[in-house]
Amino acid sequence: MKNGKTTLLWGLGFGIVFGFLLQKGGVTKYDVIIAQLLLEDFTVLKIMLTAVVVGSIGLFTFQQLGWIQLNPKSGSWGQNAIGGLLFGVGFAVLGYCPGTIAGAIGNGYLDATVGGLVGIVLGSGLLAAVYPRLSVGILTKGDFGDLTVPELLKVNAWIVILPLTALILVLFYLLERAGV
Repeated sequence: MKNGKTTLLWGLGFGIVFGFLLQKGGVTKYDVIIAQLLLEDFTVLKIMLTAVVVGSIGLFTFQQLGWIQLNPKSGSWGQNAIGGLLFGVGFAVLGYCPGTIAGAIGNGYLDATVGGLVGIVLGSGLLAAVYPRLSVGILTKGDFGDLTVPELLKVNAWIVILPLTALILVLFYLLERAGV
């Protein structure tokens, strides 16, 4: 997988599968996302947490087998604050996140196509325009480097993944018992 084209093809393939699963799970529908935000339907949370579990187990298994090499990007509290703010505003205004916008566009939903696509293009352009000023200011505040959670805690990845998986499974059980 060292070939750039192969990597892109794998990414495209996984993206198509992920989009298909988002669509089949119903989370490309505005009403489902709004119901999640109103704490009435936890389908979105269940799908996101399933992706966390499957992704964590898959990535660290592949890494241990030597099939992939993880190259985490460095981060900071400033980057998280700005990214969270932009994500939150877009989510609040339109009711979609970037992944569900792509799925909703694929379903032909006009609100996602007009609002989402325009928002992504404008937001990306705005960030590109102000990035040089932000990259020497707020984006560098609270730098925490390129550490993963297991590296930060100085433990084997499975010491984080297994309890996290167990916690998520308990949460799923509790949500199902509550009927949400």
